[in-house]
Amino acid sequence: MKVCLLYGDDDRERMAESTYFDADNIVRDLGLQKLFQAAGRGLIRTNGRVERVEKEDPYLVAIIRKIVLIPLASEAEIGYRHAVMRDCFRHEDLIRGLYRISSETVAAWDGLGRRTREMSQQRTPVAKMMTEIQVLSLLCDALTQVRDLLAREDAETGHPEKDGLVSDGFVCFCRRFAAAFPPERERAVRKVLEDIAFFTGDAEKEEKGERIIQRVWTVKPKIVLECGLEDGLKFSSMKLAEVASENMRFFRPGTTMKKLQEIRYSGMPDSFPVEKDPRLSEQAGMLEFGVVSFLMDQVMTVMMGEFQSFFDQLKLQTAFYLGAINLKAYMESFDTAFCFPEVTDRSVLEFRELREFVMGLELRRRVVGNTCSMNGKDLLIVTGANQGGKSTFLRSIGIAQVMMQCGLPVTAEAYRSGIFPRTFVHFTRREDSSMNSGRLDEELGRMNRIVEQIGDGSLVLLNESFATTTEKEGSVIAYDITKALTEAHVKILMVTHLLSFAKRVYEEAKDDPDTRVEFLSAERKADGTRTFKMIQHAPEMTSFGLDLYEEIVEKKGR
Repeated sequence: MKVCLLYGDDDRERMAESTYFDADNIVRDLGLQKLFQAAGRGLIRTNGRVERVEKEDPYLVAIIRKIVLIPLASEAEIGYRHAVMRDCFRHEDLIRGLYRISSETVAAWDGLGRRTREMSQQRTPVAKMMTEIQVLSLLCDALTQVRDLLAREDAETGHPEKDGLVSDGFVCFCRRFAAAFPPERERAVRKVLEDIAFFTGDAEKEEKGERIIQRVWTVKPKIVLECGLEDGLKFSSMKLAEVASENMRFFRPGTTMKKLQEIRYSGMPDSFPVEKDPRLSEQAGMLEFGVVSFLMDQVMTVMMGEFQSFFDQLKLQTAFYLGAINLKAYMESFDTAFCFPEVTDRSVLEFRELREFVMGLELRRRVVGNTCSMNGKDLLIVTGANQGGKSTFLRSIGIAQVMMQCGLPVTAEAYRSGIFPRTFVHFTRREDSSMNSGRLDEELGRMNRIVEQIGDGSLVLLNESFATTTEKEGSVIAYDITKALTEAHVKILMVTHLLSFAKRVYEEAKDDPDTRVEFLSAERKADGTRTFKMIQHAPEMTSFGLDLYEEIVEKKGR
C-alpha cells in the first residue's frame, strides 16, 4: 500500500530524485543544520509554557535534511504538501501516533532479523516459520493500531472545535488503508494466528512461583484432512478441512496424571499416540509444518504484497511532518509569524516581515524582519554599513526559498516567489588548512563549478564574493560574472562591499525605466545606529567602518 503523504503519486520513485547540486554548501552557508536539529527536538510545554526540549531524534534530523534538500517541481506539488501539513498542524496527536506506531513496528521487525540476510540464511525452516508468524502477528497488531487511530480521529471530527482531515493526501490515505485492511481481513488473519498457535506455543500459560515456572496449559493441534481413496488404499484429492489449536492441561512426563491422561486418549476411537514412536512423531511434525506453511503462504502473500514497505514509508513521511510540527512550535515560542508561501512566476519575489529563522533558533527570540518587493528584477545588489544585517537578510531569503520549495511554512507574514529548481550559494570562506590554493583561486573554482551546472531559472546567492582580492580587480570580476549570468536569465541576490562594482551597475541602471536591477542598503541612522532594515538606496562609497572602530575604542576606554 502506498502512503503518498509527500507526493500524490509513487513516493518511493520521487524520493529517489536528485537533491540540489550545491546541497552541502547550501546547508553550510545558510546554517540549515541548526534547522534540521531543531526539527528533531520537540518542545515540551506545561500550562502553555515551554518547560524543556526533547532529546534529539537522529532519524527525524536525517529525514528532514533529506526531504528539505529535494525541491518540489511545481505549484501543484507544493500545494499538495501544504494541504497535508495544515491537516498535520490541526491533528498533531495523529501524526505523533502514526510516527510512534511505525517506528516501533520497524524496530521490532528489524529485531526479528528482517535486514540480516546471513542470520536468515542460517536459520532452520522451522525457525524461519516461527519468525514469519511473529512478523504476521506484529503487522496485524500494528495495522489495527493505525486503523483505531484513524477511527478515533474520525470520531473526533464532529467536535465543534476540531476540523476533520480534508487534504487530498490524508483523505486518499484513509480510503486506501480502509480498502487494504478492512475489519474482515483482520479477523481472517487473527483466525489463522489462533489456528496455528500450536506451532509457536502462543497459548501456553505459566504460573510463576518464587523460583520455578510451571506450565499449566499446553497447546495441541487439531488438523482435519479430507481425501478420497483409490486402488491400493492410496489417498487422492486431499484437502485441508480444518485447522485449530486446542488447550490441553499440561502434566510432566512420568507423573501419575500424565499416565492417566495417556490412558484416556488411548481409549478414544480411531486414535493412537505418536509421542513414543520417533517415526510417527517426526511424520506428525512434518504434517504440522506443512499445514502451517500452506496457511502462512496464503496469508503472507497478501499481507506482504500490500504492506511490505508500508511502515518504512509511513515512518519516513510522518517524520517529515512531525519535524514541521516541531519547527512550528519554535516559531510560536519566539512569537514569530509564519505563513504558507504563495507560488508565483520566477520574476516575482516579495515578502512582508521576513525573519531569519536560523538566527532566531540560535538567539531563542524573534529577530528583526524585512519587507521588500523585488518583482521583475533579475539582480539585487545590497550594500551599506558593516554589521548592518546584510548577510542575515540574504540568508533569510535563501532559507525561506529552500523551505518554500520543500513545502514548509516560512517565517514571514507573507511570502511570494517562483520555484527555482537549481539554487546555488557562493559565500566568502575563511582561509583554513583545507584550502589547497589562495582564497581568490578557491572562490573562482567554486564559481566555475556553479557556472557548469547553472541553467535557465536558477537562483544564485552571492555573499561578499570576490572580496579576497583588490577592490578594483574584484569589481571587474563581479561585473563580468553578474552580467553574463543575468543575460542567461539567472536570478542573482548579492551582498557586496565592492563599491566600484555597485556604482558602475547603478550608473548603467538609474536612467533605465525598465531596469531589472534593484538596489538595497542596510539602514544606518545619523548617529551610526544599525536598524538591520534593508531600504531602497543608491550604493554609497563607504561601508562606515569607522563606526565600528569608534565603538571599539569607546568600549576599551571604559
